[in-house]
Amino acid sequence: MTSTRERQRAAARARLAKEMADRQTVAHKRRQRQAFIGAGVALLIVAGGVIWLVSSLGGDDKSTAASDPSAAPISCAWTEVPADQRTPTTKDVGVPPTTTPPTSGNQVMTVDTSFGPVEVTMNLAKSPCTAEAFSFLASKNFWDGTKCHRMFPGMLQCGDPSAKGKGYRDTDGTGGPSFRYANENLPVDDRPAYPEGVVALANSGPDTNGSQFFFIYQDVELSPDYTVLGKVTKGLENIKKATEAGHDGAFDPSPGGGHPKSDIEIKTIKVAAPAA
Repeated sequence: MTSTRERQRAAARARLAKEMADRQTVAHKRRQRQAFIGAGVALLIVAGGVIWLVSSLGGDDKSTAASDPSAAPISCAWTEVPADQRTPTTKDVGVPPTTTPPTSGNQVMTVDTSFGPVEVTMNLAKSPCTAEAFSFLASKNFWDGTKCHRMFPGMLQCGDPSAKGKGYRDTDGTGGPSFRYANENLPVDDRPAYPEGVVALANSGPDTNGSQFFFIYQDVELSPDYTVLGKVTKGLENIKKATEAGHDGAFDPSPGGGHPKSDIEIKTIKVAAPAA
């Protein structure tokens, strides 16, 4: 006769064998699913290539736009600052047009400074509304004759319309246009978040972008809360030259930095038409 202990051992072996078989079945199905997904991705890539080739040869712009999410029409939300919230440093030049901005290609912004020109390339697929705002403000000569009013380690802040004349260091750096707009192109996955050459927008909280921006002339690790406008493609050496003298420490220890010791004037800013 079979003892109770032997029956228990046999039952345990059977359970173990079943568990092993179940695990093998699950693993096999997982491998099949992964292989299927991988094949599907490869098929999509090939199909995308074929579609792109047919569209290019056939000249069908609509097909190309439909396959490129960055080319989809968008609208920019301009929020006007209420009259009772405007300050003497607010410069009212109106609001950008409500037309749909381009969402592909690049635009070049040329910042003519007292230390030489700086060219910034804006990627319209990543920050179309920001580029639209800067194009509008440049067309109004918004920044002409202003000074870059603040420095941090690796950062030079500009764009306050009230930072003018000999007394600009006495201003608080709160100037801007009479409208605001939402954040775009936040570098949440980039390290460093703001590498050398990037141009980003200053703000006073989420979706409060205006006219102030900063040149990153050394890698800076900030929280990714500042819209990336574009990247300096020419003239970064002029920014580095302008900041060599350092700052006066006026904002130390909190929030930090100070006014540049050198007068860094923005003579004018021009934005070229979009280019492919």
